[in-house]
Amino acid sequence: MRMNTKNLITFKTILEMGSFQKAADKLGYTQSTVTFQIKQLEEELELELFEKIGRRMELTQAGKDIMPYVDMILQGAEQISNYGKSLSEISGTIKLAIPDSILIYTMQPFIQAFRHEAPNIQLVIHSLQAGQIIQAVMDGIADIGINCEKDNYPDTIIHNNLGTYRILLVASPFMDRGLLDFVTPHQRKPFSLICNEPDGYYQLEMNKYLDKKDIVLNQYMKVQSIEAVKRCVMNNLGIAVVPSYSVEEELKNGALIPIKTELDEKIYNAIYVYHKNKWISPQMKLALDLLIKLKADC
Repeated sequence: MRMNTKNLITFKTILEMGSFQKAADKLGYTQSTVTFQIKQLEEELELELFEKIGRRMELTQAGKDIMPYVDMILQGAEQISNYGKSLSEISGTIKLAIPDSILIYTMQPFIQAFRHEAPNIQLVIHSLQAGQIIQAVMDGIADIGINCEKDNYPDTIIHNNLGTYRILLVASPFMDRGLLDFVTPHQRKPFSLICNEPDGYYQLEMNKYLDKKDIVLNQYMKVQSIEAVKRCVMNNLGIAVVPSYSVEEELKNGALIPIKTELDEKIYNAIYVYHKNKWISPQMKLALDLLIKLKADC
């Protein structure tokens, strides 16, 4: 059986982008071309890869089962294409999954260094919620995930420490200072906790702390980004728990103030993860090496 690798690339792109139309947009095809390529691939494999559930096209079990083989074929083609080339010459893609706060405040030096060392590699960054990072790596949507630490990891995931950070509860300087006692237990507060990642590790840690202290706030308010969180807090719409590295400038210029809690001195870990069966391509090795250097420089 002769297999067209373009069809496999289209198959992978659908999974990464989440729909036929988004895959078509990314690849520069019409949606009908993507549909035709998947139909052609299904006929070649004699398998049904997608099924319609409601209004969505979902991957079938057969589609899930062949994913490791699809990855092997595409990785093999990439190895052949890049054989004998230096890092500055190789082509290909590397996909990272990173929460918004880490991407904005700590990963810029990594991105600059990677672009300098491998200018022909397409760097794809998925800005995902913290709770989605591990699954993105397991599903092959991302080669490497950057995240805050978790309590446990699947056996198929390799995880390494990337650095440490602290968390802070912050408020507007216009907030009534009499309401900012978060050490004394058994209190009711007339404002909300603002967050962009309700399932983020440090957010869950703060929730546990508040529960233990029996400090009750109004229903939390969810926004889309760490920058939106900070803006809302600066406008005195509530308070927020954030990584300390994300508010250094605002604390320095007085746009935000810290709220003392018993978590102030606790140290948390940032981590990077990848699948244990993942082929370590030259660009992935470069990325892992740069992450180790980033850790050393922190």
